[in-house]
Amino acid sequence: MRATVRESTGALFMLRCAELGLSDEALDGMTMGMVYDMLIERGNDDEEYPYKATQEDIYSFFGKG
Repeated sequence: MRATVRESTGALFMLRCAELGLSDEALDGMTMGMVYDMLIERGNDDEEYPYKATQEDIYSFFGKG
């Protein structure tokens, strides 16, 4: 990931909070780090992750031996 020159401002932070639907009450109990973690997780929602192999997957790949 490349760094940008876009400065993080209070207005930008509040915009991101609004995008997440966070109320003032919700923000009272959160740190900025928690909000940024939520933004990252929201971005990860569109990613496709591999699934864990089941025993049947292993048998079909290697055979039952």
